[in-house]
Amino acid sequence: MIVTEFDLATSLLAILPEIALTVLALIVLALDLSLPKGQHRTIAIVAGLGLGFTAALPLILWPGSQATPEGLYWGGMVRHDVLSQIFKVMVLLAAGITCLMSIDVKGVGHRGEFYLIIIVSTLGMTLMAGAADLIMAFLALETTSIPLYLLAAFKRGDQKSAESGVKYFLFGSFASALMLFGMSLLFGFSGGQTSLYQIGQYLGSQAFADNAIPVLGALVLVIVGFGFKISAVPFHFWTPDVYEGSPTPVTAFLSVASKSASFALLVRFLMAVFPAALVIGDAQIKDFWVQLMAASAVISMTIGNVIALAQRNIKRLLAYSSIAQAGYTLIGVAALQAASTDVQAQAVASVGFYMFMYVFTNLLAFTVVILFSEATGSETIADLAGLSRRSPALALMMTVGLLSLAGVPPTAGFFGKFFVFNAAVQADLVWLAVVGVLNAIIGLYYYLVVIKVMYVDRSEDEDKPIPVSRPYAWVLAITSLLVIVLGTVGAQVVFDWAVRSAGSLFVG
Repeated sequence: MIVTEFDLATSLLAILPEIALTVLALIVLALDLSLPKGQHRTIAIVAGLGLGFTAALPLILWPGSQATPEGLYWGGMVRHDVLSQIFKVMVLLAAGITCLMSIDVKGVGHRGEFYLIIIVSTLGMTLMAGAADLIMAFLALETTSIPLYLLAAFKRGDQKSAESGVKYFLFGSFASALMLFGMSLLFGFSGGQTSLYQIGQYLGSQAFADNAIPVLGALVLVIVGFGFKISAVPFHFWTPDVYEGSPTPVTAFLSVASKSASFALLVRFLMAVFPAALVIGDAQIKDFWVQLMAASAVISMTIGNVIALAQRNIKRLLAYSSIAQAGYTLIGVAALQAASTDVQAQAVASVGFYMFMYVFTNLLAFTVVILFSEATGSETIADLAGLSRRSPALALMMTVGLLSLAGVPPTAGFFGKFFVFNAAVQADLVWLAVVGVLNAIIGLYYYLVVIKVMYVDRSEDEDKPIPVSRPYAWVLAITSLLVIVLGTVGAQVVFDWAVRSAGSLFVG
C-alpha cells in the first residue's frame, strides 16, 4: 500500500540527497570565492568526496524504513522507492568520480565553477530518478541539461568545445520542445492531470476510450525527447561531435550520468503512463511502444557499432560505442512487453544493472583517455601505440574497460549483456537477443583493435612514462575493482537486489 501524505520531517528526509547537493553547491561556491588560485585543487577534492558521501544517503534512508516509507512525496511530485534510490546512487558516484578525474585537466581542473555546474546538473539527475509528475520530470530534465550545455562549451578558447556546446544546445532545445509538446498533449488528454500515475489511470478509463491516434502521437513526441537524452538512433547525430569537442571529463560525465538518469525516468514514464492494461479503442498502447523500443534498439546497436569501426579518434569511438550501449539497454526496455510481472521485473533489473556497470566501465576508460591526452596532447587511437610499455598499469586499466564494454568475462559488461539478452528471451523476443549478440561480436572487433594498438604497435615515445597522480590512481583503482567485482561475485547479488527493487514500478 502506497501512502502519499507524510509529515514535513519525513518529506524532507525523502529528498535529503537533493538537500545535501544544494548545501554542497553552496560550499563549493564559497570555496571558489575565498581560496586563492593556487589552492583550487582543494575544491575538486571537496566536491568529489562530498558527492561520494551524498551517495551514501540513499542507502541509509532506504525506502520502506520507518523513517522514510515508500511512496509519493511533495504533492505527488517525487516518488521515493528503491529503484529511484539505486539510480541516485549511480549518478552521485559518477559525479564524484568525474570531479576527481578533472583535477589535473588543463582549462578545467582549477576552475571552481566547473564543479559547481556538475553538482547542479547532478541535482537535476537525482530529481529525474524519482520524478512522478510531468512538471517535475521536465524541470529535472532541464536542470540536468542546461548545465551540461555549459560544460560542453567550458573551454572557451577551444573552437571544438565552443562548437560542441552550440550543437548540443541547439539540438537539445529542439528535443526538449518536442518532449514538452508531447507532455502538454498528455496533460490535455487526461483532463488536466500532471501525475504520471493519474494520467495512466485516466487514459485507461471510459472517459478516453475511442481514439488512440492522439495518444500515440503524444507518446512519439515524448520518446523523441528521451531518444535524444540517451543517444538512441535516429536522435544520436549530436553525440560524436559533442563527445569529441567537450572537455574529456565532461564527455565522461555526459556519457554515463545523464544516460542513467534518462533511462530511470524513461522506464518509470512508460510503466506509469502506458501500462500493460492500457487499451484505447482497438489499440494496445503497450505493443506500440515496445515495438518502437525494439526497433530503436536494433538500429542504435547496428549503426553505433558499424560506424565505430571507422573511427580514428578514441573519443569519437567511445561516442559511437555509447550509441551502441544505449541500444543494448533498450533491449531491456523492450522486454517489458512480457505478460509476467516476474519477467517484467527482470527486464527492469537488467536495465538497472546495465547502467550500473556502464557507469564504472566508461569512467574507467575515460580516465585513461584523460591521462593519455593530458600527457601527449593527442586523442588519436594510433598514438596509443606502445602504451603497454609507457605505462603498463594504464594499458591494463584501458583493456579492462574496453573488454567490459565488449561484454567479455570476467568483466561487468559480460553480465550486463547477459541479463538484457536473457530478459529479451524470457519476453519472447528471441530475435532481438540474437541481433544483440551479433552486434556484440561486431563491437568486440573495434575494441580489440584499440587493445592491439596499445600492446603490439610500436612508438618512438615508448621511453616516456605517463604520470598518474594520487586522485587518478584512486579513480582507476575504484572503477576497475568495481568492474571486476560486478563481473564475478557481485553480479548476481546486485541483479537480485535490482529485481526486488523493480517491484516498486508495478504499484500505482
